[in-house]
Amino acid sequence: MRNRVFFPQAALDEWIATDRIELKGDELLMKGENRRYKIIEAIRVLNEVTGTSDTHEVVGKVKTRAFLTELGAEILEGSMIIGDNAYDVMQGFIGAPVGSFSDHRRVAPAPGTSQAAAAKSDEEMLAAFLATKL
Repeated sequence: MRNRVFFPQAALDEWIATDRIELKGDELLMKGENRRYKIIEAIRVLNEVTGTSDTHEVVGKVKTRAFLTELGAEILEGSMIIGDNAYDVMQGFIGAPVGSFSDHRRVAPAPGTSQAAAAKSDEEMLAAFLATKL
């Protein structure tokens, strides 16, 4: 399975405002690391708030907006309703790296980065990026 990461909308808004990332269509570019991700709208389901059982088994998971819409979900900002269930959610995007990490390092090394340049995987690179950007 390919690595995927959830990018919260609030984080993306901040990174865009500070010119750390660039969005073009369905691609996100982490500028300092020169790493690209294919993105799709997604929802992170934090918890069920009515006290009833999570019959759709979505709590603690990240699902695409399209999948949740097919389930009949109504999503508004930090809330989602599916049938009789109500959830607290976080909107954002799922990102999958474009190409392998080794191809990324071979073709497009990140100029002028410190910790990210020493990363041996997408996970290490993201950790270095987040450590300096949050």
